[in-house]
Amino acid sequence: MKFVRQFGGGSAEGRAADKALLGGKGANLAEMASLGLPVPPGFTITTEVCRHVMQHGAGSYPEGLDAEVAGALRRVEELTKTGFGDPRQPLLVSVRSGAPASMPGMMDTILNLGLNDTTVAALAERSGNPRFAWDCYRRFVAMYGEVVLGVVAASEHDEPPFDLILDDIKRAHRASREPAASIRI
Repeated sequence: MKFVRQFGGGSAEGRAADKALLGGKGANLAEMASLGLPVPPGFTITTEVCRHVMQHGAGSYPEGLDAEVAGALRRVEELTKTGFGDPRQPLLVSVRSGAPASMPGMMDTILNLGLNDTTVAALAERSGNPRFAWDCYRRFVAMYGEVVLGVVAASEHDEPPFDLILDDIKRAHRASREPAASIRI
């Protein structure tokens, strides 16, 4: 059984009808890529992996999944001429959960996976905007903290912990919370 389906670069392993296997987002991305629309290359881990984890417990993944993900990531690197963790041309990945039915606001997302203390410098140089690059890194750390590590506000009425820390630092340095300037890539 194949657990990873790729899309982009002029091909796709799936179509819109495959929502039960690829989730709504994955199936729609595959469909758009199949139609020749300009979809950034990527891959979808099938719902079969979720079923396996639910049956066998957290941390239990199907045999061969690691190799399939590594191969799919290499294909994305080839198509984008970037490298995951590359200090000069870093590949940044969006990780989005999905389901066969759309659930806006309910599914987790992590943007900019691949940013770290080294790759953020490459993004700053490439964009010509260090503030933009560091803001992307800040957002990645906050999303990763919330989604993966469970670092969340005490209640829905409280600000997220990373925002509180950033606000304290900005106050201490009398920095503004203005949006980053325009981006050049």
